[in-house]
Amino acid sequence: MHIDYYETLSVSRSGSGVEIKKAYRKLAMKYHPDRNPDNKEAEEQFKLCTEAYEVLSDESKRKIYDTYGYDGLKNSGYNGPSNAEDIFSSFGDIFSDLFGFSGGNRTRARRDGPVSGNDLRYDVEVSFMEAVHGVSKEVELTRRDTCWTCEGSGSRPGHKKEVCPSCNGRGQVVRSQGFFQVSSTCPQCHGEGEIVTNPCSDCEGSGLVEKTKKVALKIPPGVDTGARMRLRGEGEGGRRGGTAGDLYVVIHVEDHEFFKRDGSTIYCRLPIPMVKAALGGSVEVPTIHGKKSLNISAGSQSGEVITLRNEGVRSLRGGGKGDMVVEIQVLTPTNLCGEQKQMLKEFDGLCQKHGQHEEQEGFFKRLFGEVLGKN
Repeated sequence: MHIDYYETLSVSRSGSGVEIKKAYRKLAMKYHPDRNPDNKEAEEQFKLCTEAYEVLSDESKRKIYDTYGYDGLKNSGYNGPSNAEDIFSSFGDIFSDLFGFSGGNRTRARRDGPVSGNDLRYDVEVSFMEAVHGVSKEVELTRRDTCWTCEGSGSRPGHKKEVCPSCNGRGQVVRSQGFFQVSSTCPQCHGEGEIVTNPCSDCEGSGLVEKTKKVALKIPPGVDTGARMRLRGEGEGGRRGGTAGDLYVVIHVEDHEFFKRDGSTIYCRLPIPMVKAALGGSVEVPTIHGKKSLNISAGSQSGEVITLRNEGVRSLRGGGKGDMVVEIQVLTPTNLCGEQKQMLKEFDGLCQKHGQHEEQEGFFKRLFGEVLGKN
């Protein structure tokens, strides 16, 4: 007893053509051999639902099947789709939607049409400040563009391409894989179905020639390493009237000797003299937007941080600027003259007299106590 076609597709006997097609699309996506390599069960299910769709989507076959059943179909000469070419030829529109190609003769229908150019990538280095504030640059690119001698066809003017002998113009070669036959791009014509026998002297049959062009880049403020810009139509040229590809510019930002960046926040270390740290006061600090006055509290220590609001990087997505975080770094004087050394000794004596060493002494007593206690 043959399997019920309606049951195979999970549709009612009164189902419309649209319902039948929708059901088959769903099952074909699930059981397609390309999605289930070396899966015999999925292969058989794909074969069954394809056979069911072929019958139920054809008005005359469906009428015979509804009236006389499978035996009636068989007596009328129907034996089901025999191979992949039958499947793709009959249901090219469905497989085009599902997998991005059109059927057994898919390449033949498009081989003489326009071919879009490839997208290209260009890596550009910008300085830290250029990335922060934005910059306009002009770069010189060497890329393949449409050959105007042959208009991108690859053939010498006055000559035409010939049908590829390897695939007989189909652009695909077929190999068997169990029940299903897998198509792949013809290695000789690269899927075009035709080969150039009289190549253009300028492009040597490729349809493209190398050209140098200057491209203007407008890099917006706030970019960071890894950011990409897309320039439409600035990629490789198309062939046979096809549109040019796009150019993707990838940004690489150089390091800065003073500033560090994390997103829209700027970080820096500000060295200040010991006396300024002790007494406090105003100091000038460089920012990415210019010099700013920063108030240092008396008794500031190394490692303390001060946040300057809205002194960071402008966000690419809007929403204002980030902050700048300044870390204090107290400088210890070196190469002291005799007078300076004497004054520091006197200062140290005054600190001891006023009990300003007690905290340090207490720290060492606690530390030594812990060490001796453990021993």
